[in-house]
Amino acid sequence: MSRLRAPFGAPNLQLVPDDGVPESPYPRCSLLLRGMARLADVGVAWVLALAAGRAGLVVAVLYLLLADGIFRGQSVGKRIFGVKAVFIPMRTDARFRDSSLRNAPLALIVLLRMMPEPLGLRAGLGGLVVIGGIEAWKALRDPLGRRLGDVWAQTQVVDGKVVSGSQALARAQGVPVGPERWMTGTADRAASSGGR
Repeated sequence: MSRLRAPFGAPNLQLVPDDGVPESPYPRCSLLLRGMARLADVGVAWVLALAAGRAGLVVAVLYLLLADGIFRGQSVGKRIFGVKAVFIPMRTDARFRDSSLRNAPLALIVLLRMMPEPLGLRAGLGGLVVIGGIEAWKALRDPLGRRLGDVWAQTQVVDGKVVSGSQALARAQGVPVGPERWMTGTADRAASSGGR
């Protein structure tokens, strides 16, 4: 297992094993709930595309990329169906960065559709079949239901009821998280050096 160095003498966190796939404490989420949440998000993206006019496909791509970071690990569809994307190494809700990484393969389908006609429709449908098929196959075969986007972003979609206490899990005893880790380290360093 590889370890990340924590700043200013904080305990080291064991986050990602040597094979690059972090261990997950969460059970597999229902693929039916995930599929329904994805369909709802595609519906939201479609409505945004229609409402935005000429910039519609760009707005749809941006929504699909950033959707999981909107409601702290939940897109509109995930919020409706009670599932959540979790960043596994830190056991926290997925952020916009994680959302962009995990949804990049699916946003690529919309980008293919943006090609000039008549190629755009064919490329979009081809991308839907190939990319959608690979992502679905990976989610079905993976023990945790993780698709390629989840592997890249080190995320997992879980049932929202399972992770209701995820913030408590994320803050291990004595391990500073967030901005306070810099402030705590500075105070500790000043105290250990005798205030020089």
